[in-house]
Amino acid sequence: MDESRPIFLQIAEQIENDILSGALPEASRVPSTNEFAAFLRINPATAGKGVGVLVDNGILEKRRGIGMFVAPGARARIVAERRDRFRDQYVAPLLAEAAKLGIDPEQLATMIRDSRVGEETSR
Repeated sequence: MDESRPIFLQIAEQIENDILSGALPEASRVPSTNEFAAFLRINPATAGKGVGVLVDNGILEKRRGIGMFVAPGARARIVAERRDRFRDQYVAPLLAEAAKLGIDPEQLATMIRDSRVGEETSR
């Protein structure tokens, strides 16, 4: 766990990561808040808050009496939201800084491609 971020948000993010990786496919059952709490040794209310965030966002759906399940279209919603966040947090500032330095988008794309090629050869 990351001490700098609320635990309930970390739980929600981990569930999203499991959905993205395929470990939790759509329509699959998600561990209960009590299971999360026992595994992570946290208060069940904290686990419930993390799961609740995903229910509110349409990522998980509650089926009365049987538990929480990954909602249809959850993976696509997560990907879309994270792409938007990536653009806002990384791409927009990168483009702004590049513009300050007189680097046009084509030059920036070349720099990114060249950097990636360097990474692949060092592996």
